[in-house]
Amino acid sequence: MDLSLFNPLALGGVVGLILALAGAGGGILSVPLLVFGLHLSIVQAAPVGLVAVGIASAIGAVLGLREGLVRYRAAALIGVTGMLLAPLGVRLAGALPPAPLTVAFALLLAGVAWRTLQQSRHAARPGAALAPDSQQWPCVLNPDEGRLIWTLPCAWALAATGALAGLLSGMLGVGGGFVIVPALGRYTNLATRSVLATSLAVIALVSVGAVGAAAWQGSVAWAVAGPFAAGAVIALLAGRRLAARLSGARLQQAFALTLAAVALLLLARGLGWVAA
Repeated sequence: MDLSLFNPLALGGVVGLILALAGAGGGILSVPLLVFGLHLSIVQAAPVGLVAVGIASAIGAVLGLREGLVRYRAAALIGVTGMLLAPLGVRLAGALPPAPLTVAFALLLAGVAWRTLQQSRHAARPGAALAPDSQQWPCVLNPDEGRLIWTLPCAWALAATGALAGLLSGMLGVGGGFVIVPALGRYTNLATRSVLATSLAVIALVSVGAVGAAAWQGSVAWAVAGPFAAGAVIALLAGRRLAARLSGARLQQAFALTLAAVALLLLARGLGWVAA
């Protein structure tokens, strides 16, 4: 396969920019970008995307740690659980035929697009409801220490989040941020910036498990993964400054529409309506 350095670098930049602006979604778009941009299969694209997402997320998480935004104990629980399940996802991906795997990915994209669009409409309404009372959250911050108060329901909720993120990460090459960010918003009363920073820390950990399993099987195209990851890192660092200037609701709407368009393309490909 004759690939120039520029294409993986530029495509990786798209992933890094999405991670910087949303704290999630970079992984779920990295695979379609590689499939259509570099003509890789889902199985080939998944570990390449995770290399870029993992490295970019790790850098974002380190920056978040320096600012005191990452809840590292929660990130460790979710991330370690995800790392344990990621190899199972890799094995499932290798056992499934390409067409059903592509269709499954398309349906996943469509579901995330719909949920993101609904969230953006809610956020854009001037009278949008506030978050529920803290008693409804399994994980609540201790106001004196700024740390989560650990309970059994809290631990179970975070562990289940990690298990789902890890399985999808290994099987479909997604970072899991689209699972982690809504889960942290639902199960904790963390501020938005803390949710995004903690999500990046988890994505970095989960990606280690999935990439490690793929590398063990010799299925990582490192010649593509290197420049793709470099582009993601550069865009992530540049995009952090841009994120504060843009409307969250508009970003969500644009992201949802992009996901929907990519889902249609992948579905058409998986069903054999367009050439691979």
